[in-house]
Order: sequence, then C-alpha cells, then structure tokens
Amino acid sequence: MGCAHEHVLLGDIGATNARFALLADGILGPIKYFPVAEFPQFSDVVDAFFNGERRPLTVHRAALAVAGPVTEDRCVLTNCPWTIDAHELCTEFGLSEVHLCNDFEVIALSLPYLATEDLYVLGGGKAVGGAPMAVLGPGTGLGVACLVPSSQGSIAIATEGGHASMAATSRREEAVIDYLRQQFGHVSAERVVSGAGLENLYRAVVALDGVDAPQRDAAEITTAALKAGCPIAKAALELFCAMLGTIAGNIALTFGARGGVYIAGGIAPRIADFMSGSDFRVRFEHKGRFRNYVEAIPSNVILHPAVTFVGLSAIANRVPGATSESHRSRDEETPRGD
Repeated sequence: MGCAHEHVLLGDIGATNARFALLADGILGPIKYFPVAEFPQFSDVVDAFFNGERRPLTVHRAALAVAGPVTEDRCVLTNCPWTIDAHELCTEFGLSEVHLCNDFEVIALSLPYLATEDLYVLGGGKAVGGAPMAVLGPGTGLGVACLVPSSQGSIAIATEGGHASMAATSRREEAVIDYLRQQFGHVSAERVVSGAGLENLYRAVVALDGVDAPQRDAAEITTAALKAGCPIAKAALELFCAMLGTIAGNIALTFGARGGVYIAGGIAPRIADFMSGSDFRVRFEHKGRFRNYVEAIPSNVILHPAVTFVGLSAIANRVPGATSESHRSRDEETPRGD
C-alpha cells in the first residue's frame, strides 16, 4: 500500500488492551500494548502510540480490529466506553483511509495463514478444503466469526454470536443458568464463556453447592484450578470448557464449518492442556443425529500470540477477496479499490 517509506497503522482494540504496530514493506514492526482503562478516548491512545515513536513517520492508512459491531464506519465497543469513528480518525490524524473491522472478522481472515505450530489440536477429523471455517474466542467477551472461501477470494463474516442465548445440556447447567438468569435476565453464551463468564460460573458453583470459597477473578480461578487443585475453581473451569464445547459445536453446525473450528482469545491458550482433558470435545460432538457430521470437523486452539495482526496485515496488503469496512477522507478524490 503506497510508497516504500509509507507505514500502515495496525491496531487490535479490545476492552482490556489496545495493541498497535506499524506495517512497512510487508514487515510488521514491534507490537505495543496500552491498557484501555488509562485512556478516556480512543484518540488519546493513538496519540500515545505515535508520540512513542522516535522517528519520522509517513502514515496515511490504518486497519483496526475492534471488539464490537461496526456500523457505518463506526464502532461503540461492547465492553468498554470507547467509540471509534473512521471519519473522525481521518480528520484528526490526517489519514486518507481507515479500515474498521470487527476483531473476529479479522481473526477469521488470518486462518488460511496459520501454520501447524500455531495450533493446538483438540480433536476431530481432517479439514475439508474450500469449506467454511469458524472461529470463536473467549476473552473479555466472546467473539464469533466465519470465513467462507470462494473462487474470488475468502469472505469473512462478522457476527454477534457470543450474545446468543446459552442452552443447558444437563440439570447441573440448568441450575447454573437459572442462578445467573436471576441476576442478568437473559443469559447469553458470553455470560458463561468469557473472563467474566468464568467468574459467573465460579460464583454459581459456590452458591449452588453451599460452600465457602474466596472471591476470585478469572485469572485467579484459572490458577487455582490448574496449580492449586481447588475443587471449586476446577469445577467452574470444567463447566467453562464443557459449555465452550457446546457453543463451538453449535457454531460448527450453524456455519457448516467443515474447514475447522478454531478457538481464539486470551483464555484458551492458557488452558489448552486442561481443555484437552475436559469435556470440550465430548460436548462439541454431542449433537444427536448429527454426531457423525461434527465428529469429522477438526477443532484447534490458536496459539499464535499476534493472530489478529496476521489478519490485519492481510487487509493492509490488500489480499484478494479480503473484505472489511473502510472509510476514506471526504476530500480524497481517488475512489476506493476493491
């Protein structure tokens, strides 16, 4: 994109951290992290990134992955108060073009570029070439997207599938969901399969079993389950993995994702070994008459530490068929390319 000295700003904007890097001549520079809570507005964190660069830069374009739905080149992040507007960014930072994309849409675009070492296999058969691939990921929230290959190139479909209603598959889960329904009314998949979701499950186990346990956040629950052997934390994490398996299997059926189902996000890589020994895959395949269909679909945890930047680089380099929301400044005369 552009001349040899031009840099493209790439950003992965979540509810907890904003990460930025510069792409030049197809080479990705260092990724820098900024805590979202430290910046009142998105433009403040962009300023902080640019001010931290100790060299002259030519940046006219940006590709940003954002944790929320993108409508008319604008996103109100789902789990933080920031609003990101492509036109405002063009005006404030002198950019000629901003691609604003849902973060899991971007991860979906990365899937064809992942190598074997980037994946932790959780079971299943062999991916069918040319078939849809699905990705979901528990982190601060729960993202869901799909990649549909075609002869003209792959198309990424962004969704808000993490907010679909969570269904129970056992009496234990019915009790857990009923407990959470009393707090939230609607219990979505994100209410149980996310960082906050793991905390909800932990509180539900404590309440339903009538036991004493310390208050813990998601990281502490995970540590207590994996290292300390706490039975309450382990029970919560087992529920988490089982419910994630149910959701992933539903997504496999919904998209016909015979190209594979991939688990992204910040939580899954930390618990991949635990997931492998959990009911994740059992529940993934527990689909009644369509058991044989989902048994053949491979499932993997994405281990690549910067997978979003793989997809962003594909967008920035204008990979044929890669699609995203884009905004050009109003005074730019050159029409946007396909």
